[in-house]
Amino acid sequence: MKYIGPDFCNITSLLNDEELLIQKTTNTFVQKKFLPIVNEYYDKGTFPTDLIPEMGELGFFGSTLPKEFGGNEISNIAYGLIMHELEKGDSGLRSLCSVQSGLVMYPIFQYGTDEQKKKWLPKLASGEAIGCFGLTESNHGSDPGGMLTRAKKDGDNWIINGSKMWITNGSIADIAIVWAKDEEGIIRGFLIEKGTEGFSSSDIHGKMSLRASITSELFMKDVCVPDSNRLPNVEGLKGPLSCLTQARYSIAWGAIGAAVDCYEVALNYSKERKQFSKPISQFQLTQQKLVYMIQEISKAQLLAIQLGRLKDSNELDFSHISLGKKNNVAIARECAKLSREILGANGIMDDYSIMRHMMNLETVYTYEGTNEIHTLIIGQKITGESAFE
Repeated sequence: MKYIGPDFCNITSLLNDEELLIQKTTNTFVQKKFLPIVNEYYDKGTFPTDLIPEMGELGFFGSTLPKEFGGNEISNIAYGLIMHELEKGDSGLRSLCSVQSGLVMYPIFQYGTDEQKKKWLPKLASGEAIGCFGLTESNHGSDPGGMLTRAKKDGDNWIINGSKMWITNGSIADIAIVWAKDEEGIIRGFLIEKGTEGFSSSDIHGKMSLRASITSELFMKDVCVPDSNRLPNVEGLKGPLSCLTQARYSIAWGAIGAAVDCYEVALNYSKERKQFSKPISQFQLTQQKLVYMIQEISKAQLLAIQLGRLKDSNELDFSHISLGKKNNVAIARECAKLSREILGANGIMDDYSIMRHMMNLETVYTYEGTNEIHTLIIGQKITGESAFE
């Protein structure tokens, strides 16, 4: 079995049979179930939610977690390959999965009670339940520590007031992981269940990017949450940032999938499209663009695999993931642009996936840490000096 995609540096040799089988399984799902309908849902600005149970059945959600909680205990590289194939389909498809796994299941598993784990993780793993992650606010994106959402202790309950913005899966979620400051200014995580009085959501419309994804606002007006729904094993900004680290790892892999799809579409097109009586693949400038793409994709593949190895051995630092997210999204963005140039006017048509990837990557480039924020995280790591203070 071989790696699915451009394998210029023999990536196959770095992956085991289980990892390659998981990639193939995910690729088959995307090809047969998602790609035939993606343009329809991209046009409508929503996600095909009927695919979620099948994604759960295939083990896409929380797949690295223990089996007792619905996971499959696969390697982080295998999980990365799932993200790679999902985003090769569309960033919205990968976003749903990485939010469910990294931003919802991870904090419950890592910081939740046994009761919370038993109640929610199997349901989330199977796709029976959907989760969302409420951290970002309209005025606090790159500075989540400045959040205005508040949680006030009231006996055995907490009263939560505030709002969250740009929340993937928000309006379809059965459970929301919401982060709020208590009266002492300590950030705490809470599980707010759908239907709780005072808790509501509203979808965000008018997006030109990540359209095959549900993006919402969350509103909390005197929402009463029992203390049993608080994540007890973490407090402070460390909690939500550790979750973002998990999701950013997903992005580092997913962005390669988008870049690969753009490259493959452009390469195939260049061999078929003729100008001046010969395929445009014979032109030097076309070859220059294709070479740039395979060059950067190959480096991104090697970086992602090393990140996975470090993650599996518990040696991964969050700054490493910042490097992966920053580099791989940037090269994917450039690959989309160059691919569009190779296809010319056809590159803007929905007969091809390139323009959809290009638009999506504008969101991926910014969310879960902007390029600038990840630059400063890496800068702090190598210099020992923080630019955030």
